[in-house]
Amino acid sequence: MTELVVLLDAAGAPIGTADKATVHTADTPLHLAFSCHLRNRQGQVLITRRALSKSAWPGVWTNAFCGHPAPGELLTDAVARRARDELGLHVYDVGVVLPDFRYEAVDANGIRENEVCPVYTAVTDDEPQPQPDEVADYRWVEPADLDAALAHAPWAFSPWLVWQAEQLAQRGGRR
Repeated sequence: MTELVVLLDAAGAPIGTADKATVHTADTPLHLAFSCHLRNRQGQVLITRRALSKSAWPGVWTNAFCGHPAPGELLTDAVARRARDELGLHVYDVGVVLPDFRYEAVDANGIRENEVCPVYTAVTDDEPQPQPDEVADYRWVEPADLDAALAHAPWAFSPWLVWQAEQLAQRGGRR
């Protein structure tokens, strides 16, 4: 089944769609995505390690999950869908914390990310059941421990997680 991503112009307005499998290259067009930071009832934050089979940033630790909304899909619905499909989780209290987050980054394989990527938070009562083609490992961590790890070893994490954490800290926000 073809998964489509929403292509955007420089101002962030939709201009069409493209097959996700063909979009992430060395010349990735600007497109719509999202990131989600997930907490459990104990206040721990979920971090995941990207599957080694991923074409971009394989094996890198990152936030709970990311994804792309389908054309016409509400971002909050896309967050819930991706949590279920990638990690087997039901999420609630979904809310946007960085609505205008946008970034570009190039990984060691030369693949360029180029996304308008609103950042969400959510809560779950479930334990992850990760899809192995998406997630190699996961950990529930204390927010202060994650902040310390990001400060001392940012190279061990996805660039978008590092930048999101910096922006959240500047705004006094929480993951």
